[in-house]
Amino acid sequence: MGDSDTKGALAPRRRVTSAAGKSASMLPVNGKSAAACESSVTADYGHGKRDRSLETVRAKSKSEKQKRRSYTSDRLSCHKTQESLLSSGSGYNNYRGILNWCVVISALSFPLVRYGVLVDPIQVISLFLNDPYNWPAACLVIVSNVFVLVALYTERQLSKGSFTELVGFLVHCMNMAIMLTLPAAVVLLVPCVTPVGGAFVLGTYTILFLKLYSYKDVNMWCRELSTIKAKTLARSLSCPSAQHLNGGDPKVCYPGNLTIRDMCYFVFAPTLCYELNFPRSPHIRMSFLLRRLFEMLFFIQLLVALTQQWMIPIIQSSMKPLELLLLFIVPSLSLTRLQVPNHLLWLMFFYGFFHSSMNFTAELLRFGDRRFYNDWWNSETVTYFWQNWNIPVHKWCLRHFYKPLLRRGFSKILSQSAVFFLSAFFHEYLVSVPLRMFRLWAFLGMMAQLPLAWFVSRFLHGTYGNAAVWISIIIGQPFAILMYVHDYYVLHYRQEAD
Repeated sequence: MGDSDTKGALAPRRRVTSAAGKSASMLPVNGKSAAACESSVTADYGHGKRDRSLETVRAKSKSEKQKRRSYTSDRLSCHKTQESLLSSGSGYNNYRGILNWCVVISALSFPLVRYGVLVDPIQVISLFLNDPYNWPAACLVIVSNVFVLVALYTERQLSKGSFTELVGFLVHCMNMAIMLTLPAAVVLLVPCVTPVGGAFVLGTYTILFLKLYSYKDVNMWCRELSTIKAKTLARSLSCPSAQHLNGGDPKVCYPGNLTIRDMCYFVFAPTLCYELNFPRSPHIRMSFLLRRLFEMLFFIQLLVALTQQWMIPIIQSSMKPLELLLLFIVPSLSLTRLQVPNHLLWLMFFYGFFHSSMNFTAELLRFGDRRFYNDWWNSETVTYFWQNWNIPVHKWCLRHFYKPLLRRGFSKILSQSAVFFLSAFFHEYLVSVPLRMFRLWAFLGMMAQLPLAWFVSRFLHGTYGNAAVWISIIIGQPFAILMYVHDYYVLHYRQEAD
């Protein structure tokens, strides 16, 4: 036998047994006992398990931080550069709801009575040139700058710590409360304010009210973030100097946004939601700007002409039938004739205001977010219509009213009802005060949208739901407006008509 065989014979043999594993545990392995190896393996497994649990905790904390950051960015930034749906650059081509509109409008149309040419632009111009040195509506619009400056001054004092949060909140509340009551009191008490002038003033103050509310909220969120970052010894909302927006403009950081220039831009920008840095378009397109200007002038003239030629003669001949309608005796043929022109005027107003005028302002200010409306004409539910036909108002309600109510523990149904209640209040405010009469037609019409939305979403779908939305637009909204026109005409011109 060789040396290797001799060594193998003389070396102690390893006992391999399965009896409770005792013999195997005593065998040496690389200078260590099997028990030591087993304990090391167990320790390594324990360390690996703890490492995986630590990695899981770290991943969860990282995801939570990302969620908080995305939530914070959503609160502070809700605009992005995008085209309006009816612009050629948007690439949108889904106009399926227009077909349903044509069917509904054809079913409700009746032959129109011709009254001859009644268009008189001089009559409209004379309304504005009559006593040009006594324009309380224009004076109220000028006075609105005071409320803007008060809001800016309050935010500056809050940023410096001169005002506490409670004092700043009270000043903002008083400022915005006076914004709603002062113009309404002037319109109601000063006889020379016309309904058109009153509606324009109250609309201007309502827009400023919503803008300043958003301005207050966003700056408060910035102060909260700066306080949190200061506690963690981080830089307080400072931005790198080399960071720029899409249009090449440098980013503004709190409290560097509290300037008159920034406030003026926000006041004139076609949005109700404030941001420190709005998305900006790279340059002004002159051809686009001129097309929108031409559309604005054209639709203003067309609305005035159709009102004089189409609406006023039907209203004047409909007063007595409308009185019978209010007693629920018999439906009025004149009322049905008014629904179609009223609806067409509403559609022209939508295009002239939400597309032409708002795109004109956005192009002039290089405001990048042009999504002022979505495809509301394809709405298959009432809720979808109210969410998409007026994006600036919907975005404000969602950001500053609906989501804060949800965060305070209110249910979705209650929060949605509160949003409709707020919208109903402002609809009534913008109609009843200029006309100096309170009938609650607009308020009731808006609140009626809640059961209508439930009924359409529950029982009607697809084309039927879209047709129901069109019927509610054609009949419901013009009917409420017509009630106000009728009551105003009866109160002021009934004796002359008789």
